[in-house]
Order: sequence, then structure tokens, then C-alpha cells
Amino acid sequence: MLIIVPAWNEQDSVGATVAEIRATNPGLDVLVIDDGSADATAERAEQAGAAVCRLPFNLGVGGAMRAGYRYGLRNGYDAAVQVDADGQHDPAFIPVLLDKLSEADVVIGARFARDGDPYQVRGPRRWAMVLLAKVLSRLARTRLTDVTSGNRACNLRAMGVFAAHYPAEYLGDTVESLVIATRMGCTVTQVPVDMRPRAAGRASSSPVRAAIYLLRAVVALSMALVRRWPTSFAEGATQQSVLDGDQEAVSR
Repeated sequence: MLIIVPAWNEQDSVGATVAEIRATNPGLDVLVIDDGSADATAERAEQAGAAVCRLPFNLGVGGAMRAGYRYGLRNGYDAAVQVDADGQHDPAFIPVLLDKLSEADVVIGARFARDGDPYQVRGPRRWAMVLLAKVLSRLARTRLTDVTSGNRACNLRAMGVFAAHYPAEYLGDTVESLVIATRMGCTVTQVPVDMRPRAAGRASSSPVRAAIYLLRAVVALSMALVRRWPTSFAEGATQQSVLDGDQEAVSR
């Protein structure tokens, strides 16, 4: 089992995040994808005991996660879990996500999956989340409430899909990735998890940004639905093509 932590300029939180993952989930390997950071993110992650993949420039969460999934396939992992470096994802729920992989290929850690959840989002951002959840619930043929959550687990089948096709565009790493997964035959489900405030840094939040988020969410969903993706998935062929491509790049 591989824990993938995408990180961009998260030197103030990544060390504590890695330490908490290792303390709550001993025996699981942690890989931090340093997404072209200009600070000490990579050094802090290594000091906390994580393996680190340094990207030469910033690719965004989608590009970082694709690198993580390729690393997982190349090194023989059976499942991967995304945990963000800012401390919002609680590592105590990693076993819950992994256990649910017995029922689905992709498991989302959902913030809004139970009554009385303390995590609150309002205004245009919430409207966007509701719209996206309704559309993707129909595609996945199951009720999903938090399709923009990055806290998710993937089995080997889904890792093969994402290593080859994980999108890097804004919101693509959450919204479009689920469209791709469902269209390629992966099953998706969710489990309730707790999420916390950022451990460091400041989240962008204002009425203008919320309205922009809503517009971007609609555009991202529209693009995901109209793009053409394979409608079947040959697990071995997909994984081998990714690994062969990596080897060809190394040879060149």
C-alpha cells in the first residue's frame, strides 16, 4: 500500500503530515511528490521519513498524482491513497478507505456523507459541489456527495487507468478523473471521513473566488463529459504500456 502526498510549497506542514501518517499507519510506505516547490518541502518530507519524488517544475495536483501512480505501478504496489500535505486529510481514516476497496476500484473520502458533519461549505462553492455530485452520481450509478475530495484510495485496476490518463487541468484531478474512471469500467464509492482546517498556509476564500470556482466547475464537468475516452479497460495492457513508456523515456 502506497500513500501519495502531492505537495507544492508546503514546508510548514508536510513534515507533520508525513509524521502523522507514519504514526497512525505503521508499515505503509509514504511518497511525497514535490511539485516543483521553491521552498524546503522536499527536505522536510525526507527528514520526516518519506520517499520524495522531485518534479523539476510545477505540474499541479493532477500531474503530481499521475507521477505517484506511475511510481506505484513501477514498484509493485497494489493500492494507493492520496493524502494532501496541508494536514486537512486525517490519516486515521486511511484503513477505512483501504478496506472499502474490497467493494470498488475507487473510494472517495467524503466530507458530506453523514448527518451533522462539521465541515461546512456555503455559497457558489457549495452549489458547484452539489451539481457535480448529482451528475457524477448518475455516471457512477451510486450516490456520491463529495466528488471534489482529493482524499481517495485506488486499487491496482484504477492505478493503471490513472497512471495513463490522470488529468492535470484545474478540477480535473477530482471531477474529470472520476468521469474517466467510470467510462473505463471502474466502480466508484465513498466512505465518510473527517477533514480539518489547514495546518499551515491560507486557503483562498472570497465571494469572487467562490463564483469563479462555480464557473470553473461547470466548465470542467462539461469538458470531461464531451471528451472521448476509451470505453473498456484491459488492466494488464494499460499498466504495461505505462511501464514501457517510462522505460522508453529512460532509454532516450
